[in-house]
Amino acid sequence: MSHRLFLTTLLASLLAASPAFAGDPIRPDPALTPGAVGTTDTVFICSGHYARSVRHTSGDLKSLIYREYHIRRRHGHYEVDHLIPLGLGGADVRENLWPESFDTEPWNAARKNDLEEFLHDKVCAGHLALPEAQRAIATDWIAAYRRYLGPR
Repeated sequence: MSHRLFLTTLLASLLAASPAFAGDPIRPDPALTPGAVGTTDTVFICSGHYARSVRHTSGDLKSLIYREYHIRRRHGHYEVDHLIPLGLGGADVRENLWPESFDTEPWNAARKNDLEEFLHDKVCAGHLALPEAQRAIATDWIAAYRRYLGPR
């Protein structure tokens, strides 16, 4: 293999294996995504019907979110996520959406999903007030993760 081909192959493999880009947001920009509440009805969100009844994020809206965050969508590396999750009464509107990376470590979409499930379970078990859970995750989801689930 020639030296030039080797360097080209090495560079291509390093770029393909890059776990995250420097611009990957691990927290949403509060100017773009302040969060939005759709309901504070604990009975409704704990019944499981709320999320299904409001989940309708269009492809056009997702594209707008990526553009606002100056991110070129890479299939499988992001999800357009609700800052205040639907399972905690979040609204399915632009102000509550942001592109969350699966690639950033340790703070990524999978970690936030763990927090969302934990908070939903605590709220529905009556161990945590819904407005407190909504406020904690909207203010700083990483701080909320550390508070409720410990350091990562």
